[in-house]
Amino acid sequence: MKIELLGGCSNEELEKKIKQIATAGKLSRFKGNVFEAYDSCEDYEKSLGLIKRIIGMGHKSIIEHDYFVLALSDVTPIAEQVIIGSRLASFTVKSRREVDFSTVGFYTPDFRDTTGQLHNKNEELKEKYNKNMQSLFDTYSKLVNLGIDVEEARFILPYCFHSNMIMGIDARGLEKLALSLTKGNLSKYSELKQIGNILVNIIKKNVPYLADLIDNEQYLNDTLFEEFDKQLPKNTIEILDNVKMINYTPNPDSIIILSYIMYHYQCSMQKAQEILDKLKLSYNKDVEQIIMDKILHSDEQRELEQVSFTFQIPISLSILTHITRHRMHSMLIPEFTPMWDLNNYMTPTSLKNESLNLFNEAVKKNIEIFNEFKNEDISENDLIYFYLGCQMLNILTTINGRSAQWICRMRTCTKAQLEIRNIFKQVAKNIKGVAPLLGKGLGPTCITDKVCHEGRESCGLIDNILKNENI
Repeated sequence: MKIELLGGCSNEELEKKIKQIATAGKLSRFKGNVFEAYDSCEDYEKSLGLIKRIIGMGHKSIIEHDYFVLALSDVTPIAEQVIIGSRLASFTVKSRREVDFSTVGFYTPDFRDTTGQLHNKNEELKEKYNKNMQSLFDTYSKLVNLGIDVEEARFILPYCFHSNMIMGIDARGLEKLALSLTKGNLSKYSELKQIGNILVNIIKKNVPYLADLIDNEQYLNDTLFEEFDKQLPKNTIEILDNVKMINYTPNPDSIIILSYIMYHYQCSMQKAQEILDKLKLSYNKDVEQIIMDKILHSDEQRELEQVSFTFQIPISLSILTHITRHRMHSMLIPEFTPMWDLNNYMTPTSLKNESLNLFNEAVKKNIEIFNEFKNEDISENDLIYFYLGCQMLNILTTINGRSAQWICRMRTCTKAQLEIRNIFKQVAKNIKGVAPLLGKGLGPTCITDKVCHEGRESCGLIDNILKNENI
């Protein structure tokens, strides 16, 4: 594992950052304009003292003006998912859909017992673990050599493989992430705590206004379910068969359309309904569809944000980041422990005959080794790397109308991976069932807007659509 801060470390760059942040801190009560406030922050030590005093009072929004770009090498997708799920960072990740991962390597934890102490068979267990993980990588290579696309073969990869990413994050988000990994529930995972400690060291070295505070900051842990688990028997994990919409804003089409009228005419909802009724009498066409089309193709689309839809979604680990990276929705993902049931997994539909047998045998063998490790009384926190990309889990998410349109544009396109495409086809179908006008705008842009942005990589569907329109 290697994590480095890219740029922003020279004395000149640091002095400029401190001046910018101090300006933000001083501005709200400064008599002059913003440029005068900026010019008044020339003294580095005074500016640094001002920043410390302000954030010490709990006003940390000013440090969001400080930004860091970090390179993370040889971290696992477990860590990757945590970072992407924080929603406070920008990120670019090496694609598992386009790159062969046969030789990327993998992470090996030190195995602890259930008391948290290093297991007395640690070295023996690590040797057995490494042999199992290499076997899974060998299966991946065999699948690729049989002609299986890497985006399908990756479902057999264990979630200890090495990933690489670039992360951009402001100082407030960096502090929160570092605290979460070193003091929060995530600190029980040795890899994540190691990453957190590296981030803390980066803060101490490069963020002078947080350097003295980071060790003393508190982080509240949620231990309620630990108490519940002591009282309740362990439930069988049941993976849903399909996407299920469990809640939504009543009358979503009406809410969106009336919001459009209320916003424009600055009137009550009752008055907006009266205006809509008058417009219906004035137009020969469906005025509600006209308004919805206008909203769907506008730049702002704030009216779409007035409604929301809550879904429970069965999804594989391989595809989880595809939905997590869409940050404009509220998502609940189960913690890595208590361990999920490794028997809940999906098989890519492209696997047939020899490739299918290879896949199933590798999954079965991995479960056998995992059970052997469990019988050694190893802490579950160190066993999470036995999860495979095909592992299934249920997630919960709430998406507003605008986010639903955006995600469906990306994920119902034929270029999207098959599983995520099927998920958002179901999402779009569910929304269309309760909001038919909005539902007409949920789909790939070739269908909703008669345009494709894929250029030379277009699937060609847009050509058929335009051709049929001209006939």
